[in-house]
Amino acid sequence: MRKEVQIEVRSDNEARITGYVNATEKLSRPVITPHGKVIEVIEPRAFGEAIAAGWDSITLNVDHDKGSVYARTSDGTLTLTEDAIGLHADVLIRDPTLIALAREGKIRGWSFGMFNVRDELEQRADALPIRHVKGMDLDHVSLIVNQTPVYSATSVEVRADADVWTEVRSLEDSAQVTDRTPREDPKPAYDNATYHNRADALAQKG
Repeated sequence: MRKEVQIEVRSDNEARITGYVNATEKLSRPVITPHGKVIEVIEPRAFGEAIAAGWDSITLNVDHDKGSVYARTSDGTLTLTEDAIGLHADVLIRDPTLIALAREGKIRGWSFGMFNVRDELEQRADALPIRHVKGMDLDHVSLIVNQTPVYSATSVEVRADADVWTEVRSLEDSAQVTDRTPREDPKPAYDNATYHNRADALAQKG
Protein backbone atom coordinates (compact mmCIF):
# COMPACT_ATOMS: atom_id res chain seq x y z
CA MET A 1 0.00 0.00 0.00
CA ARG A 2 1.23 3.49 -0.83
CA LYS A 3 -1.30 6.15 0.06
CA GLU A 4 -0.40 9.80 0.15
CA VAL A 5 -0.33 11.78 3.34
CA GLN A 6 -2.94 14.47 2.76
CA ILE A 7 -1.92 17.80 4.32
CA GLU A 8 -4.26 20.79 4.32
CA VAL A 9 -2.73 23.92 5.84
CA ARG A 10 -5.69 26.09 6.82
CA SER A 11 -3.79 28.95 8.42
CA ASP A 12 -0.55 29.66 10.24
CA ASN A 13 -2.28 28.26 13.34
CA GLU A 14 -4.00 25.15 12.04
CA ALA A 15 -3.42 22.22 9.68
CA ARG A 16 -5.24 18.97 9.04
CA ILE A 17 -3.27 15.82 8.22
CA THR A 18 -4.95 12.60 7.07
CA GLY A 19 -3.82 9.26 5.70
CA TYR A 20 -3.46 5.55 6.25
CA VAL A 21 -1.07 4.59 9.01
CA ASN A 22 -0.97 0.91 8.09
CA ALA A 23 -2.81 -1.64 5.95
CA THR A 24 -4.54 -4.83 7.04
CA GLU A 25 -4.25 -8.16 5.19
CA LYS A 26 -1.01 -7.12 3.54
CA LEU A 27 2.21 -9.06 3.94
CA SER A 28 5.03 -6.88 5.26
CA ARG A 29 8.67 -6.96 4.41
CA PRO A 30 10.75 -8.93 6.93
CA VAL A 31 10.42 -7.37 10.38
CA ILE A 32 12.07 -8.05 13.72
CA THR A 33 9.64 -9.14 16.45
CA PRO A 34 9.81 -10.96 19.79
CA HIS A 35 9.53 -14.14 17.64
CA GLY A 36 12.57 -13.16 15.63
CA LYS A 37 12.48 -12.18 11.97
CA VAL A 38 9.11 -12.82 10.34
CA ILE A 39 6.75 -11.65 7.65
CA GLU A 40 3.85 -9.91 9.34
CA VAL A 41 0.21 -9.43 8.44
CA ILE A 42 -2.29 -7.51 10.56
CA GLU A 43 -5.68 -9.16 10.50
CA PRO A 44 -8.91 -7.22 9.88
CA ARG A 45 -10.55 -5.73 13.00
CA ALA A 46 -7.27 -5.76 14.98
CA PHE A 47 -6.96 -1.98 14.72
CA GLY A 48 -10.68 -1.38 15.23
CA GLU A 49 -10.78 -3.43 18.41
CA ALA A 50 -7.70 -1.64 19.72
CA ILE A 51 -9.36 1.72 19.12
CA ALA A 52 -12.63 0.57 20.72
CA ALA A 53 -10.76 -0.72 23.76
CA GLY A 54 -9.85 2.90 24.41
CA TRP A 55 -6.57 2.31 26.22
CA ASP A 56 -6.28 5.64 28.03
CA SER A 57 -5.71 8.14 25.20
CA ILE A 58 -3.83 7.31 22.02
CA THR A 59 -1.44 10.15 21.23
CA LEU A 60 0.31 11.53 18.16
CA ASN A 61 3.98 12.41 18.21
CA VAL A 62 6.78 12.94 15.68
CA ASP A 63 9.52 10.38 15.06
CA HIS A 64 8.31 8.41 18.11
CA ASP A 65 9.38 11.16 20.50
CA LYS A 66 6.98 10.58 23.38
CA GLY A 67 8.16 13.76 25.07
CA SER A 68 6.08 15.87 22.68
CA VAL A 69 2.38 15.22 22.04
CA TYR A 70 0.71 17.07 19.16
CA ALA A 71 -2.77 15.50 19.25
CA ARG A 72 -4.72 12.88 21.18
CA THR A 73 -7.88 10.83 20.81
CA SER A 74 -9.26 11.99 24.16
CA ASP A 75 -9.74 15.61 23.02
CA GLY A 76 -10.77 14.89 19.44
CA THR A 77 -7.67 16.31 17.77
CA LEU A 78 -6.75 12.76 16.69
CA THR A 79 -9.36 10.45 15.14
CA LEU A 80 -8.46 6.85 14.34
CA THR A 81 -10.66 4.45 12.39
CA GLU A 82 -10.27 1.11 10.68
CA ASP A 83 -11.85 0.60 7.28
CA ALA A 84 -11.45 -1.91 4.44
CA ILE A 85 -7.91 -0.65 3.77
CA GLY A 86 -6.52 -0.37 7.28
CA LEU A 87 -5.82 2.11 10.06
CA HIS A 88 -6.76 5.66 9.02
CA ALA A 89 -5.78 8.79 10.94
CA ASP A 90 -7.27 12.28 10.85
CA VAL A 91 -5.26 14.83 12.82
CA LEU A 92 -5.81 18.48 13.69
CA ILE A 93 -2.47 20.19 14.28
CA ARG A 94 -2.03 23.53 16.04
CA ASP A 95 1.72 23.45 16.69
CA PRO A 96 3.44 26.17 14.59
CA THR A 97 6.67 24.19 14.10
CA LEU A 98 4.84 21.09 12.91
CA ILE A 99 2.59 23.20 10.65
CA ALA A 100 5.71 24.69 9.05
CA LEU A 101 7.12 21.19 8.43
CA ALA A 102 3.80 20.13 6.93
CA ARG A 103 3.70 23.18 4.63
CA GLU A 104 7.23 22.42 3.44
CA GLY A 105 6.30 18.81 2.62
CA LYS A 106 8.76 17.36 5.14
CA ILE A 107 6.35 14.83 6.64
CA ARG A 108 7.44 11.57 5.03
CA GLY A 109 5.04 9.00 6.41
CA TRP A 110 3.28 7.39 9.35
CA SER A 111 4.17 4.96 12.07
CA PHE A 112 2.52 3.39 15.11
CA GLY A 113 3.49 1.63 18.30
CA MET A 114 1.70 -1.48 19.58
CA PHE A 115 2.02 -3.66 22.67
CA ASN A 116 0.24 -6.64 24.21
CA VAL A 117 0.17 -8.14 20.74
CA ARG A 118 -2.02 -11.22 20.28
CA ASP A 119 -0.71 -13.28 17.39
CA GLU A 120 -0.37 -16.66 15.76
CA LEU A 121 2.78 -17.85 13.99
CA GLU A 122 2.45 -19.72 10.71
CA GLN A 123 5.60 -21.76 10.11
CA ARG A 124 6.78 -22.25 6.54
CA ALA A 125 9.35 -24.76 5.35
CA ASP A 126 11.36 -22.63 2.94
CA ALA A 127 10.47 -19.09 3.97
CA LEU A 128 10.19 -16.84 6.99
CA PRO A 129 7.24 -17.55 9.30
CA ILE A 130 4.13 -15.43 8.88
CA ARG A 131 3.04 -13.66 12.04
CA HIS A 132 -0.71 -13.07 12.03
CA VAL A 133 -1.45 -10.13 14.33
CA LYS A 134 -4.99 -10.70 15.61
CA GLY A 135 -5.10 -8.09 18.35
CA MET A 136 -3.06 -5.41 20.08
CA ASP A 137 -3.12 -2.31 22.22
CA LEU A 138 -2.22 0.87 20.37
CA ASP A 139 0.40 2.89 22.20
CA HIS A 140 0.68 5.86 19.82
CA VAL A 141 0.78 6.93 16.19
CA SER A 142 3.60 9.00 14.84
CA LEU A 143 4.37 11.29 11.93
CA ILE A 144 7.74 10.60 10.37
CA VAL A 145 10.03 13.54 9.56
CA ASN A 146 13.64 12.51 10.20
CA GLN A 147 13.53 8.75 10.64
CA THR A 148 13.47 6.44 7.63
CA PRO A 149 9.81 5.50 7.29
CA VAL A 150 10.17 2.05 5.75
CA TYR A 151 7.95 -0.75 7.01
CA SER A 152 10.92 -3.09 7.32
CA ALA A 153 12.71 -0.63 9.62
CA THR A 154 11.15 -2.01 12.76
CA SER A 155 12.25 -1.56 16.33
CA VAL A 156 11.23 -3.37 19.48
CA GLU A 157 11.40 -1.45 22.75
CA VAL A 158 11.19 -3.02 26.19
CA ARG A 159 8.97 -0.89 28.40
CA ALA A 160 9.90 0.07 31.93
CA ASP A 161 8.20 -2.92 33.52
CA ALA A 162 10.40 -5.24 31.40
CA ASP A 163 7.40 -7.47 30.68
CA VAL A 164 5.74 -5.52 27.85
CA TRP A 165 7.22 -5.05 24.41
CA THR A 166 6.36 -1.99 22.35
CA GLU A 167 6.79 -2.70 18.65
CA VAL A 168 7.06 0.10 16.12
CA ARG A 169 5.93 -0.14 12.50
CA SER A 170 6.52 2.57 9.89
CA LEU A 171 5.23 3.14 6.39
CA GLU A 172 6.85 5.34 3.77
CA ASP A 173 4.55 7.74 1.99
CA SER A 174 4.51 10.85 -0.12
CA ALA A 175 2.79 14.04 0.94
CA GLN A 176 0.25 16.10 -0.95
CA VAL A 177 0.13 19.59 0.53
CA THR A 178 -2.74 22.01 0.04
CA ASP A 179 -2.08 25.46 1.50
CA ARG A 180 -5.32 27.32 2.23
CA THR A 181 -3.71 30.02 4.35
CA PRO A 182 -5.48 33.34 3.63
CA ARG A 183 -3.16 35.70 1.81
CA GLU A 184 -3.45 39.44 1.39
CA ASP A 185 -4.02 40.47 -2.22
CA PRO A 186 -1.02 42.41 -3.49
CA LYS A 187 -1.63 46.02 -4.44
CA PRO A 188 -1.94 46.41 -8.22
CA ALA A 189 1.10 47.90 -9.87
CA TYR A 190 0.75 51.41 -11.32
CA ASP A 191 0.01 51.15 -15.02
CA ASN A 192 2.41 53.56 -16.73
CA ALA A 193 1.32 52.47 -20.21
CA THR A 194 -2.27 53.58 -19.61
CA TYR A 195 -1.10 57.01 -18.44
CA HIS A 196 1.12 57.53 -21.48
CA ASN A 197 -1.59 56.39 -23.89
CA ARG A 198 -4.03 58.92 -22.45
CA ALA A 199 -1.41 61.66 -22.55
CA ASP A 200 -0.65 60.91 -26.21
CA ALA A 201 -4.37 60.96 -27.07
CA LEU A 202 -4.84 64.35 -25.42
CA ALA A 203 -1.78 65.72 -27.18
CA GLN A 204 -3.11 64.64 -30.57
CA LYS A 205 -6.49 66.29 -29.89
CA GLY A 206 -4.75 69.53 -28.99
